[in-house]
Amino acid sequence: MIPLLLSLLLAWPPGTGAQQDPLMPFMENLDADRNVILKWGFSEVQGTIMFQLTVKTTGWLGFGFSPNGGMAASDIVMGGVGPNGTYFMDYYATGNSFPLVDKKQSYTLLSLTEADGQTTMTFRRPIQSCDEEDFHIPDSPVKLIYAYGTSDDIRYHANRRGTKEVNLLKFMPRSSPPDSNYLDFVVENVTVPAERTYYHCKVMKVPKLNGKNHIYRIEPVIEHLDLVHHMLLYGCPSSVNQTYEKKCYTEGSGEDCIRVVSAWGVGGGLPGELPEIAGIPIGGQNNDEFYRLEIHYNNLAQEAGRRDSSGLRLYYTAQLRQHDVGIMTTGLMVAIGWGYAIPPNATAFHSYGLCNTSHFSDIMPDPVPDLSVFSVALHTHLAGRKVQAGHIRNGEQIDFLGLDENFNFEMQQATNLGNIKTIKPGDEIVVECTYNTTNRKGITQLGLATTDEMCLAFVFYYPAIPVTSCCSHPDMHAYMAMMGKTVDQNIEEMLKTAAWDQSSTAVHEATMKRVPQIGFIIDVNKNYSMYEGDIRNMTATLSVSCRSDPSSQAGPLAPFNNNMSPRGSGSWVVTSAAGSVFLMLWTTML
Repeated sequence: MIPLLLSLLLAWPPGTGAQQDPLMPFMENLDADRNVILKWGFSEVQGTIMFQLTVKTTGWLGFGFSPNGGMAASDIVMGGVGPNGTYFMDYYATGNSFPLVDKKQSYTLLSLTEADGQTTMTFRRPIQSCDEEDFHIPDSPVKLIYAYGTSDDIRYHANRRGTKEVNLLKFMPRSSPPDSNYLDFVVENVTVPAERTYYHCKVMKVPKLNGKNHIYRIEPVIEHLDLVHHMLLYGCPSSVNQTYEKKCYTEGSGEDCIRVVSAWGVGGGLPGELPEIAGIPIGGQNNDEFYRLEIHYNNLAQEAGRRDSSGLRLYYTAQLRQHDVGIMTTGLMVAIGWGYAIPPNATAFHSYGLCNTSHFSDIMPDPVPDLSVFSVALHTHLAGRKVQAGHIRNGEQIDFLGLDENFNFEMQQATNLGNIKTIKPGDEIVVECTYNTTNRKGITQLGLATTDEMCLAFVFYYPAIPVTSCCSHPDMHAYMAMMGKTVDQNIEEMLKTAAWDQSSTAVHEATMKRVPQIGFIIDVNKNYSMYEGDIRNMTATLSVSCRSDPSSQAGPLAPFNNNMSPRGSGSWVVTSAAGSVFLMLWTTML
């Protein structure tokens, strides 16, 4: 099994509860007395970030970014509700004095209200602005500053000020419910064979819990970092009722365990948490009793006699959240033996996979709910260079669920979407992968080895539904017909022996996209439904360095590009490396 790397553990604020704003799901108290509250959300595609500052005052508000926590060289916005209406302005500070009005107003006011003794200011700005007087927001902690007055006469704030360091693009609070407990799913003293790649599986029975609980955090327990490449925990159906431990993907009922619960993988960062509004269910009458832990050992030196005791620690609470978390696999179906091929010597070969949610009702009862997506992880293997997951509604692309224009197999990260994206019944997800095979002499097939390929997007959402995967594969019979071949010809042999050049590769790619897609929807009990569909075209994207004016954006997918270097930050990378999750797809079905 070749897994894929996901960040399951995203940073989401405590205290947001059921009233979580889908556009601004993150929240932080900037002062100890909770008089100054900041909410925010961002769009990596649009390149903008939205803030809502609420302060217990009826006077002016000030908020900004500082290189050191002080006034000097800070980027500030101030506003309020005065006797003659609202006021709002972008400033910059050159020292410990009243800031100067920025000639280029890079902040856009969305609303300013005053009620019940507090003032709320909502505004938007670029993550990276082209204004030299603006602070460019990195994916590392930044020092936020605030101040406020008791009237609308903007003057010295006295002690009504403060600073707090927050990572806006990788926000990672840690909650500690009073009844918090954890379970360890680990192997004990496993002998790792003298093989470069070895998968070890252990089916365990979960200790009896007092009813249903929710997992809210997952951490790795690793003895040998140089051996453990990834770990994955699956929930098992009721047909699995015995424990065992042995090499993975051999005969055994544990192969029926296909519901991904949690995992960790090399390249991941610090552990994080799920949104407070949702958790992964564990325990209770309707949830799994047996779980399968799978560990991929990467013994590069092929040393004999090495032993390991590693696994996963799952923190859980009986304080149930509003929703169960679901994880759905989308993209190109890994159907071994179906004749899919990526030609050699290709600089940018494109593959596609389709998920049409209108067919969810084929295997689950109506009504199918709207799905709130909070994270997406993209995956290919070694030849992958770019992956994007387009969100289609009524035949037109409305957004990207995920986008990585510089894909790195060794550093696969789940993307914190920055705002909740809604998949409605009937929406489609199109996953496009770009490969480079200039260093290969033969074709690359779909498969489980790292030298094979995949093209997948893993969607983390709530509320959970029974669907575990929604993928497609090109109709290879239609492909053969379009290529003027007969169905009885061996397609795999034909592709292996073809004389690939730039022209034949282009024809092959275009034909694979043009033929109908055979879609498969699979649920937790391995029930499935099939359908046909077509690949939609997606909007071209450009890398972003800075944005000159967030309000000038023509639409959610309009491209943007500029080369202004950021002030007060390094390069911009909007991803979350809060942890890493590996998912395995359809091995039990193929």
